[in-house]
Amino acid sequence: MTTLNDLNFLGEDLDRPECVLAHKSGLLFAPCWRGNGGVSVISPSGKTTHILASDVLEPIRPNGIALEEDGSFLLAHLGNQRGAIIRLFHDGNTEVVTEKINGQPMPPANFVTLDRAGRIWITVSTRAIPRANDYRSSASSGFIALHENGETRIVADGLGYTNEIAFSADEKTLWVNETFARRTTRFTVNDNGALTDHKSIATYQAGTFPDGLAPDSEGGLWVTSIISNRVLHITENTTATVLEDSDAHHLAWVEAAYTSDSLDRQHLDKAASKCLRNISNLAFGGDDLKTAYLGCLLGDKIASFQTEVAGSPLPHWNVDLGPLSRFLDKP
Repeated sequence: MTTLNDLNFLGEDLDRPECVLAHKSGLLFAPCWRGNGGVSVISPSGKTTHILASDVLEPIRPNGIALEEDGSFLLAHLGNQRGAIIRLFHDGNTEVVTEKINGQPMPPANFVTLDRAGRIWITVSTRAIPRANDYRSSASSGFIALHENGETRIVADGLGYTNEIAFSADEKTLWVNETFARRTTRFTVNDNGALTDHKSIATYQAGTFPDGLAPDSEGGLWVTSIISNRVLHITENTTATVLEDSDAHHLAWVEAAYTSDSLDRQHLDKAASKCLRNISNLAFGGDDLKTAYLGCLLGDKIASFQTEVAGSPLPHWNVDLGPLSRFLDKP
């Protein structure tokens, strides 16, 4: 089991780096809630630069982010009332990609990712406003949507606070974390984008609220749990805790609220851990894809540790960085 002494920290002055992306160049990217919102770029040396939106009337609150081929980003806007998928260019200019789903205004968006065909996949955790009203075991209004050919449609509905999604290497399987239903679910991906064969592959007990999700090269899944700061490794036959930084009294307080249907923002916005600050995401990087980088909700740096198994390279791993190459450390 990995210990807290095995952790390294990278970056500086980050603001809600919930979703970390790793690129083969060594650059890391994370959402940034400073000012108008945007993306933080962390070089291999730890130097941090913020690309903030320059042309918006209201701040963007990026939760999940995706890196595109030309060095632009897709941002999942987690607004208070409405969501959107917004493209952020390297110079801070923006454009709205989609703000409607099935012809209706998009609720606050949680996560966005691309498949190898360039289709945009989106998760919405809940239709409840405010979102905290659905921090419940009974949550069932989350969904997964697909944007292609200028249209955005729901492809899986009725999920228990939909969070990150991930694809198998052949993109025929999609996994999703349902945070407050406390389960990881698997779907078969059909050629037309439809998701079928809905099946729960892992359920979790006290203290585990699955958020981040990353596949490895051997078919396993790595899951991060908010609140308890747990990293779990899931295989076909086992679920093992790889890392944890939690406080027993804090977890008991959260569990009491969860079981009494009174869980609220105060339970997510406080960290009682030693050094991890409410981890929410895991991204494999490094030369051999054996460095696990941890996104978080409350920290200002990115924690990392070494793994024995390599991660599965995601579609953005090899993209041309274009203008983003300027953020690489100079020799």
